[in-house]
Amino acid sequence: MTTLLEVKNVSKQFGKDTKALSNVTFSVKEGEFVSVIGPSGAGKSTLLRCINRMVDTSSGEIIFDDNYVHQLNKKELKKVRTKIGMIFQHYNLVNRLSVIENTLHGRLGYKSTLAGALGLYSEDEKLQAARILQILGLEEQIYKRSDQLSGGQKQRVGIARALIQDPKLLLCDEPIASLDPNSSKIIMDHLRNICTSMGITVVVNLHQVDVALKYSDRIIGVNSGKVVFDGTAKSITSNDIHQIYGSDEGKLIFDLGGSHVS
Repeated sequence: MTTLLEVKNVSKQFGKDTKALSNVTFSVKEGEFVSVIGPSGAGKSTLLRCINRMVDTSSGEIIFDDNYVHQLNKKELKKVRTKIGMIFQHYNLVNRLSVIENTLHGRLGYKSTLAGALGLYSEDEKLQAARILQILGLEEQIYKRSDQLSGGQKQRVGIARALIQDPKLLLCDEPIASLDPNSSKIIMDHLRNICTSMGITVVVNLHQVDVALKYSDRIIGVNSGKVVFDGTAKSITSNDIHQIYGSDEGKLIFDLGGSHVS
């Protein structure tokens, strides 16, 4: 399998005192499903935002699909970002717009500023949006305003918006943190299916150890901005979990077999 993403010795400093990431190194192969786990404030969200350069690194290299992301100019970065879909904890939808309009926003990276501002989309793009929404079980919501949806439905629109970009990589920042267990399972099942059936690489930040164990090919454990575990979901031990979380919380979840997504 080809390496799609390399993160090499990446550090990120905010101000004088806050080091969010410290010499983070790992790589991700095409078609892998990778979960990044760790306690709140461990640096998981900063790490994801460094990969698509929503946040600039302080040092180190990020190489995605043979592009040195940290070196790209504005135009080059826009092009590379079309291949990196981003899914957010709080959905980032435009509430007054319909489900299909929010989905089509995923095509903005391919448009001129004027075409984007005018909302000019081709028939092919509209058909593609409708197909993706159908796959995600949202065909009946297609013309609803986004603020009329449940949290789980909103997150599926977020996934649709990312998929219409035709991405090679999906970055998912705590995609189930705001959802109930049933909605969480639906979202994780869709993400796993996207990885398996569409061959799209998925990197997902999760709080829930049990969810990571169930869905991931590989787990990266982060604590205080450093990678403290990098291995398969099958190889992780309760001691590893203890090291990642630095407390008995994760160990307890691991030993109990988890309960968030059944």
